[in-house]
Amino acid sequence: MNAAADLRSTANLKHLNRPADVHMHDSRRWGVILAGGDGKRLLPLTRRITGDDRPKRFCALGGGKTLLKQTRQRVGRVIPGPQTLLVMTRTHERYYADEVTGVASSCLLIQPHNHGTAPAIAYSLTRLRQMDPRGLVAFFPSDHHFANDEAFITHIDLAFAQAKAHPERVILLGIEPEAPEDAYGWIEPGAPLAGGSGKFISDVSRFWEKPSRRIASHLMRRGCLWNSFVMVGAVSAFLKMIRHTLPNLLACFEFMGATMTPGTEDEALRDLYLKVPATNFSDEVLCARPADLAVIRARGLGWSDLGEPERVVSIFRLKSEAANWEG
Repeated sequence: MNAAADLRSTANLKHLNRPADVHMHDSRRWGVILAGGDGKRLLPLTRRITGDDRPKRFCALGGGKTLLKQTRQRVGRVIPGPQTLLVMTRTHERYYADEVTGVASSCLLIQPHNHGTAPAIAYSLTRLRQMDPRGLVAFFPSDHHFANDEAFITHIDLAFAQAKAHPERVILLGIEPEAPEDAYGWIEPGAPLAGGSGKFISDVSRFWEKPSRRIASHLMRRGCLWNSFVMVGAVSAFLKMIRHTLPNLLACFEFMGATMTPGTEDEALRDLYLKVPATNFSDEVLCARPADLAVIRARGLGWSDLGEPERVVSIFRLKSEAANWEG
């Protein structure tokens, strides 16, 4: 079996037992797809493919479906569509208008412009607290690649089960590294999580953001993980972390939610985004609160953030090899 076919093998999942007590029809299960970034790193490639400046999530990089559509379909296998929010930006509307046809307006959170991941996450959490304050929520980037959807589903189900069992923790999906990548963020696991699923879920010791190649090699040998930025936890657990790290940002969204009147949300958001700084959730929240986190060691997902042209070419070469193998 070649490397491409191996990514789809169920043998990669033998270390996990899919939880029986959490499933996609759980009324407390929510999802948020983060689709507001500008995708500047891959712009030279996507511009050649599409002839315009659309971010990569709105591109069909391998032909067929856009990355956003692939993400929505993948997430739709673990979370019901009516319980999945899309965080977009008004400046990209011409690229996504056709893709969100039929999506309920209550599931579309439209930012005036990209202002970093922290405002996008705070916005969605304050909305979710109004809808289901006791809910569990998973956050997904909209422009990443997963070769093995079955492995993805199994790991997300496990993350929801652990978030339910440990409502004070936010559960991260850490990817077992294949190489000492210096362009990824890394998670350093700590001790096994008390009451967790054995050695495959741990406390978080610290984060390493885009380390040098030498340090990345050292991290890989020590069992550190790539940060996929897939996160699952109670709505209240996420809000607690933001309240500790970015209290002014959260207060702005809470004030907006408490004071705006019907039909004024767009204007209120424009005013809010002019007042608050652009902020990165990983840097300002996750890195500052490792004690509030746990990490699942994920394997067999065939994950890439598709952040560099070379990664895109490599991934779709593997997909072609897998198709030839199966053919």
